Amino acid sequence: MCVVQMKNEKKTVKTGKFLTGFIRHLQIEKNSSPHTIAAYTSGIVEFAVKVRNSDSEFDDWQSVDRDQARTFVMELYESGNAKRSIQRKLSAMRAFYRYLMLIGASADNPFDNLPMIKADKPLPKVMTINQIESLIAAVDSFWQEHLACGTVKSEGGALFSSSRDKAIIEAIYSGGLRISEVLNLNYSEADISSGIIKVRGKGKKERLAVLGTPAKQALREYLRYRNAAGGSRDGNAPLFLNQSGSRLTPRSFQRNLKDYLAAAGLPPDFTPHKLRHSFATHLLDAGADLRSVQEMLGHENLATTQIYTHVSAERLKKVYSDAHPLAKRKRKQ
Repeated sequence: MCVVQMKNEKKTVKTGKFLTGFIRHLQIEKNSSPHTIAAYTSGIVEFAVKVRNSDSEFDDWQSVDRDQARTFVMELYESGNAKRSIQRKLSAMRAFYRYLMLIGASADNPFDNLPMIKADKPLPKVMTINQIESLIAAVDSFWQEHLACGTVKSEGGALFSSSRDKAIIEAIYSGGLRISEVLNLNYSEADISSGIIKVRGKGKKERLAVLGTPAKQALREYLRYRNAAGGSRDGNAPLFLNQSGSRLTPRSFQRNLKDYLAAAGLPPDFTPHKLRHSFATHLLDAGADLRSVQEMLGHENLATTQIYTHVSAERLKKVYSDAHPLAKRKRKQ
């Protein structure tokens, strides 16, 4: 049974054996993330609610035609869905019908060849190198201030937290990592001497990430305090620990990051993912080739990485406009 949250109502829809089979297909055959599975399920159930008006078990997917697929698009527009949200829901329906055709439950895919919906692509925000350096410096000053005020129990605890969070920031920016990839690292995976770490990305896909000199130094410093605090050195033990010795969660780190941003006077909407954006943009600005950046980010499609070329282009135009003596003058006709 699936529950769909509509704008002003909540409807419960029993979606039947085919959606159940599709979910298993995503889990076992496609190794899809729980987030992807939940998003696909929600989109499919929403079709049943909006177009087929189904509030009981619905399994008659063979009868869905192209007119109903178009109706779904119009319903989504009229409900105020953003273009990107509509794209995701149509992707869910296309994937579902590919599965139905695979198992012989549908003769065709009514969601194929619908008019393309071009979603607006906002350029990702990036941090400057100076802003990243200010952020890292703010980590030390934040914990020193709290130590002086007596809001931290011990100097060792302050040094532990400070070195840990600096190492996390350096690792994200140095390797272009997601916060989940950093915090899922185990103790044995911190091969600092080689400067290469193996991370598990989306869909449990593994890739290699590079650690630069600042990141390696920050990790060595953190490991000294971690081991001095009695952190487990078992190979499968979490690398980044909280004060209780358990694995640090993304939510905990993000709370700390907001404090560091405030201490550094930086915009509060900077996130760990913006450090990853900055990694990609700074590499391209320095002349790295797009394919290499794609591999380092772990993007499956090159098109996903190409957005950073637009960021770099916008930066170049701004530099030109600010610096060129004739950039703002109108040329004489």
